[in-house]
Amino acid sequence: MTHTVFARPGELQAALDALPTDGQEAIVRLAEGVYREKIVLARPRTTLEGQGAGRTKIVWNDAARTILEDGLKRGTFRTATLRTDGEGITLSGLTVENSAGPVEEAGQAIALYADGDGLRCEDCALIGRQDTLFTAPLPDKEFELGGFRGPKENAPRIPQRQHYLRCRIEGYVDFVFGGAAALFEDCEIAAVDGRADRSTPPTLWVAAPSTPISQTIGYVFYHCRFTDAPDLPPGCVFIARPWRTGARLTLIDCDLDPAFRPARFDSWGDRTGIWSMTGSGSVSDGVHALSPDQATAELSLLQAFFRTGTQIALR
Repeated sequence: MTHTVFARPGELQAALDALPTDGQEAIVRLAEGVYREKIVLARPRTTLEGQGAGRTKIVWNDAARTILEDGLKRGTFRTATLRTDGEGITLSGLTVENSAGPVEEAGQAIALYADGDGLRCEDCALIGRQDTLFTAPLPDKEFELGGFRGPKENAPRIPQRQHYLRCRIEGYVDFVFGGAAALFEDCEIAAVDGRADRSTPPTLWVAAPSTPISQTIGYVFYHCRFTDAPDLPPGCVFIARPWRTGARLTLIDCDLDPAFRPARFDSWGDRTGIWSMTGSGSVSDGVHALSPDQATAELSLLQAFFRTGTQIALR
C-alpha cells in the first residue's frame, strides 16, 4: 500500500507530519507554487513530487552568520531549507533554494541537507551560494568547537549512497560537500558569483568532499555539464578541494565551460584529495587521467555499488 497525499503552499510540513508511521511508501504531491517553509522530511520511503523545478519551489533564507537568541551563530548545519533524514527518500520535480544574501553577509546557507541512504533526487534544482548541497554524513570530528552544531552533530556517521539525476545545482563556494558516495548523472553544475562586492576577480570551488578514509567511492560526476555565468572569467573555478584528507572525486565524460578550464583541483591547507577524470578539458597536475576503457569499467563498478552498497575500489 502506498499513501498518497496532496499539499499546497504553506501546508507541506503539516502534510509530512500527518503521514502514517507504518513503514509503507508514501507520495506527497505538491501543487504548483512557492512554499516559503523550512522543511524536515524524516519519514523513510517517502517521495516529494513537484510539478517541475520551474513550477514548484521550496524557499527559505536561514544563514550561518545570523546571531540567534542564545547569542550563538546559527551555524552551517541549521540553515537548511529542506532536510531529509531517512532511507529511500525521493525528491522529484521541484526547486529547493536557500535565498540568504551574498556570501559576505550570509556565509554558509544550505538549500538541501541530504541525509539518508538510497536518497534519489531527480529533475530538481538546488539553488544557493555557499554550501548549497550537503551530502551526509558529517566527518568524524569538527575542526572547531561547535562547527557541527545542528540536528545530527552527535549522531552516528552512517555511510550513504545518493543519486542525483538531471538536476541543476547552483552555487559559488563548496556548493556540493559532504561524505556520501554520490553519483551525479546528467546534471548541470552551475557556477555563479555569489558576492555582493565584485570589484576583485572571483575564485570558486564547486565540491568539497569529505569521503571517509574507509570509503572507496566519493563523488562521481557522469555526463554532467559544468556551466559558468557570463561574468566569470576563464579558469577561475576549481572543480574541488578536500574538506578532509582522502576526499574522492571523479569526472567521467563531463563538459566544462571556460571558467572550469583547465580542470583544476585544489588542496586545502595540508589536506589532499584523490582526483580522476576523463572527457573534455585539459587535466591538471595531480589528477589521474582515465582512459575510455577505465571509465567504462568504473561505470560498471559504480552501477553495482549503487545496487548493493558493496564498497568497490576505484582505480
